Amino acid sequence: MFEKEYKLAIEKIRRNSEKIGATFPHVGIGANGEFNNEPIHFWTNGFWGGLLWLAYRETHDSKLLEIAYDIEEKLDEPLNDFIHMHHDVGFIWIPTALQHYLNTGSEKSRVRALKAASILAGRFNPKGNYIRAWNEDILKNSAGIVIIDCMMNIPLLYWASKETGDPRFKHIAMSHADTVLNKVIRPDNTVPHLVRFNENTGEKIECLGGQGKDANSVWSRGQAWAIYGMAISYRETGKKEYFDAAKAIAKKYMSSLPDNKIPYWDFCSDEKDKFAKDSSSASCTASGLLEIASLCDDEKEKQLYTDYAIELIDALIKECACFDDSIQGILKNGTVSYPNNKHVNVPIIYGDFYFIEALDKLKGLKGFF
Repeated sequence: MFEKEYKLAIEKIRRNSEKIGATFPHVGIGANGEFNNEPIHFWTNGFWGGLLWLAYRETHDSKLLEIAYDIEEKLDEPLNDFIHMHHDVGFIWIPTALQHYLNTGSEKSRVRALKAASILAGRFNPKGNYIRAWNEDILKNSAGIVIIDCMMNIPLLYWASKETGDPRFKHIAMSHADTVLNKVIRPDNTVPHLVRFNENTGEKIECLGGQGKDANSVWSRGQAWAIYGMAISYRETGKKEYFDAAKAIAKKYMSSLPDNKIPYWDFCSDEKDKFAKDSSSASCTASGLLEIASLCDDEKEKQLYTDYAIELIDALIKECACFDDSIQGILKNGTVSYPNNKHVNVPIIYGDFYFIEALDKLKGLKGFF
């Protein structure tokens, strides 16, 4: 299924590799649709390396790995700098160093992934049972901020716990997931982008809009992080409540989509703002839905979530995919932050990553997260 489109996307990654090289693309905002190049500490800096690893699985092209290795080595700078690191170490080192270790046994890459996991674990607040998102240099007064995206970073902790035999990593991951389960997910099976806690008492103070419309809205990419992240926490722990949450949020997501199945940047967006889509939300959700399907024991339920994923992938191909070189991105119409007028309806590197990961899962391959 989607074999033609898959091959076209992989070939585009190969062509892009010659132009992008060992840099850190994020959004396609150049005059001719070229990706930008982010600073070394930026949270999306693992996804291009991850795309190269995904493409290598199909092509076995050693040139792709050479670039991926260069990217991984460059990322030693923020890893060793330490003080500017944030909760998104999972997004950076799961698709890069961890994949390198899992595929080759590289001890250097293993150590990098374990260092990143230790940084993430060190951000845990035991009073509130959450992982702090950012430092003050990124967001002032952020000691109590929890961000839904972090559900996609804690897989690094589950891996580190198994790798080292140290249960503390898993305990921290589960404590954070429990906080999301009990204090972030709303009764209607949606999530806000941000929640503020009192960093000294652990008391929940308020929800915040973040990249969503407002504190009470339904930012579409946040739902994707929750769907996929909760499915992973179930996979790693067997805790049924996580799986129930993943499935409930997924069903709510699918029922909220417009006719063409490409989500608005926020499901609560005003009519005048619905031109802003987020293909990255759809691609991440598709991969998350396939994760759910792989964990279902009931065949009818497995087929339901597989069909949901296929529906999204088909819509992405019809509405957003670009397989030629008119732009560097594979998927158009991603939106980073509409409230800040930041990168609206553009290609986004993590949208491309999760699109390829979802297609890989349809081929029977495992995802990276």
